[in-house]
Amino acid sequence: MKQFHNVQIFSIVDRILMKKTSRSHSTMPTPTTSPILISKCMVFPTQKSKIKSLRLSVSDISWLACEYNLKGILLPYPPSISFESLLTSLKKALASTLDHFYPLAGRLVTTPDGQISIACNDAGVEFLAVDNAGLSVDDILCPGEVPDSIKNLFTYDKLGDYEGHSIPLAAIKVTKLADGVFIAFCTNHSVADGLSHWDFINTFAEISRGAPISTSPVFSRDTPLNPRAVLPFPPGGPTGKHPFGGDASLTERVFHFSGDAISKLKQRANEGYSARSGGTEDRGGITSFQSLCALMWRSITRARQQTTLFRMSVDCRNRLEPRLDRHYFGNAILGAEIAASAEDLLANDLSWGAGLIHETVATWDDSTVRRRVAEWEREPRAIPYDIAEGPTISVGSSPRFPIYEADFGWGRPLAVRSGRNNKFDGKITAFPAKEGHGGVVLEVALAPETMTRLEADSELMQYASHSGSSL
Repeated sequence: MKQFHNVQIFSIVDRILMKKTSRSHSTMPTPTTSPILISKCMVFPTQKSKIKSLRLSVSDISWLACEYNLKGILLPYPPSISFESLLTSLKKALASTLDHFYPLAGRLVTTPDGQISIACNDAGVEFLAVDNAGLSVDDILCPGEVPDSIKNLFTYDKLGDYEGHSIPLAAIKVTKLADGVFIAFCTNHSVADGLSHWDFINTFAEISRGAPISTSPVFSRDTPLNPRAVLPFPPGGPTGKHPFGGDASLTERVFHFSGDAISKLKQRANEGYSARSGGTEDRGGITSFQSLCALMWRSITRARQQTTLFRMSVDCRNRLEPRLDRHYFGNAILGAEIAASAEDLLANDLSWGAGLIHETVATWDDSTVRRRVAEWEREPRAIPYDIAEGPTISVGSSPRFPIYEADFGWGRPLAVRSGRNNKFDGKITAFPAKEGHGGVVLEVALAPETMTRLEADSELMQYASHSGSSL
């Protein structure tokens, strides 16, 4: 085993975390060339961690029964550089990035009394390089169903967060395509939420292109999210059935909403909401994203022909008093649920459902967050195993995440995609559209028959298009 420049090289025959799945069925031609693993190694920080341990928050612990967060960006191929030189440069930049995000180079540990924390022990992150000449940029941007060939661009497929006790808390997989590069970022979701995930990626990109670091993560745990109670896990971690549907058949498609379409949707929602409230509503107007969420809630409920519970994550950073720093590192999200019968949701107009979402989110102030934390302290629990059961919509990620700032030195991303993890019937993953101007891209996972009906939904499709090169 060789070591150089904070990189530890393993044999090419080491295990590769690529697993087959029947979750999606590609309509795209199968690539003619199989992916080839070029190398796999560990990358370490260049400096020792500034702290020895970082305790998991209430929001962190809640993710321990879930799976690693898999997000990746599609990039053009950098001019005038070999893939080997690119990999060397990325490894060097990653090692420097870990000097700032040192918890990601650690491992989870559980004390004898059940407390779970991050041991900031500089154990390193995994770095994989793959050659997949049979896959092109156009293949990834191709509209329609998201095929397995794209899902296989990720590593740590179907690995649970609790496994961070024995495996790295982060991994990077760089794939050379026929005419581009795909960089997959895999982070343990009990260590970092989506905002922290993209802060890490963008700092990595800044260091890679030689730019000054614009932000620094904040690791303070002196917050109301710091737990006093202990969530007991059996030896080896969560047990029971798979929380995200196991081998259930899913179809995943990408829908694109232009900024102009979103603006019209927001106007429609607010006009109806204002008319119904008589102009007396004092919680501000319905936002663009709330309008879009209401549209998806209505359309999927209609496609399923049954009542559907709506779930979304609420970022608590700006809701606590005093506020958490924008760059607080960890999870600062809690889940909100909105219930309505299918009859009520569909008998009323868009503004009715949008109003329910808006009013629920508006109640999330400091007292609501503290009350939810107190409820967790009385009954500690992870995100429930039944999250995938019953008719549910769950919206994750955010169109506000700074995804297209991830310029590694040869241009901004062409697209963003997510892996298989944490997907189930009704999962929606939201991203900003590449063109900006308020556009939004949604990855939607549904049962195949539901997806067929959704694509025929006239209300939805007057605002949406299947995303391809416009992503």
